[in-house]
Amino acid sequence: MIVRGRRRGVSSIAAAIGEPARARMLYCLLDGRARTATELAVVADVSPSTASVHLQRLRSERLVAVVAQGKHRYYSLAGPTVAAALEALSVVAGGERTAFKPTAPDHLRRARTCYDHMAGAVGVAIHDRFAALEWLALVPGSGDGYDLTPAGAARLTALGVDVAAARALRRRFAFACLDWSERRPHLGGSLGAAILALALRKRWLRQELDSRALTVTATGRRELHGRFGVELG
Repeated sequence: MIVRGRRRGVSSIAAAIGEPARARMLYCLLDGRARTATELAVVADVSPSTASVHLQRLRSERLVAVVAQGKHRYYSLAGPTVAAALEALSVVAGGERTAFKPTAPDHLRRARTCYDHMAGAVGVAIHDRFAALEWLALVPGSGDGYDLTPAGAARLTALGVDVAAARALRRRFAFACLDWSERRPHLGGSLGAAILALALRKRWLRQELDSRALTVTATGRRELHGRFGVELG
């Protein structure tokens, strides 16, 4: 009975995501920014009344959350788990290839946000360097979950990442989030979010207006290479 109930739940969520207008809304919210129903109606190319019906369905499946502020209601993804599922679906949608060739626009493939953490070639390179430096350790039995090694925790803390605060949040601390453009993992979870926030604060990265794209600054190129050994072509 539990298995059947779980299957029904998966089918219902899949159907909610699979409707084209709702899918466009969800992927629009993948940049981590909240939007009004009117804005999402434009994105989905539907009328405001139809958008409201779609958003109600997405809320009922716990795929989006809504916050009222003044006269407006703002919609966002319900959390990083939803973002990770959407990112993974993008990988599946790409189909099988004998030799993978990225088709994402260059500016998004290079660096972008995946909900609240860093994705794209830069995000994958940082994940790989952290692994090579032995700052990350797989959590036994978690599948794709990470913890920081003592060396990793010390280095990131010294850099300005509040590791204890990231660990205390009610979400996954760190995991391998499969990147849809690179088909390899970048670092997700509260740790990934804290690292992106640090990079933006230190102006290593600049977030583009109304876009998921991130631009690596000259300072960022220097710091990513000097501190982590990340080579950017």
